[in-house]
Amino acid sequence: MDTVARLRCLLLAMGLGLAVQASADAAVIAVYRGDAGCPGCSEAVEQAIHRSRPDYHVVFVGPGEAVDVDSLATSRYRAYVQPGGGQDIDAAMAAVGEEGAAVIRRFVDAGGTYIGLCMGAYLAGASHLGLLVQDLDAEAGRPGFPVQDEDDAVIPVVWDGRRQTVYFQDGPYLPKAPRDQGFKVISRYTNGDIAAASYRHGKGRVVLSGPHPEAPTQWFKMAEIPLSQMPSADLFKSLLDEDRR
Repeated sequence: MDTVARLRCLLLAMGLGLAVQASADAAVIAVYRGDAGCPGCSEAVEQAIHRSRPDYHVVFVGPGEAVDVDSLATSRYRAYVQPGGGQDIDAAMAAVGEEGAAVIRRFVDAGGTYIGLCMGAYLAGASHLGLLVQDLDAEAGRPGFPVQDEDDAVIPVVWDGRRQTVYFQDGPYLPKAPRDQGFKVISRYTNGDIAAASYRHGKGRVVLSGPHPEAPTQWFKMAEIPLSQMPSADLFKSLLDEDRR
């Protein structure tokens, strides 16, 4: 075994040890950080997890991290989060890689939870990670939807039965599935399209959101959106808690 291979094995073992140690007291959530995401998106997810579940431990995974996505095969993560990214789904998929995609599928098949946000939701489609039976299309421009372009916006939704506003940037609408196959609607856009939902895949779950319930205060400020339009409830928590079903 050459030096690079030894180093990789050592880093993987360190990540596994960290996950096992943390899981003795709390759930361990893997959050992707790399070229398939966007600057600050992974950190926004980390902050949202800690707000929703302060006892949860977050491990960043990716090509530039101490552990890569392939650590999903050996570590005891409760869920894997694929955060938002750019506008190029194929480029994001190339950044994850075919081997990474296969590891993610096996993780979910074996009982893990995949949480996909915006680009992470698009990536779940049949042509990419293959966690759904079809690909996803953009909600912007759909009949009755208030946003017609890719600009940052706040939109009204019904989330867990309550009216809310949430950060949105060119996210998808989601497909229906039979309820007896583990399907659950979490949120709808005001035109009735599905904004967030949970699906069963193998022994695990696929939890997807077109909007960004994890969006921090900074995103609203940068987009010059009044902070009064931030959600009045912790919307991200309902996604995170789907792995408890």
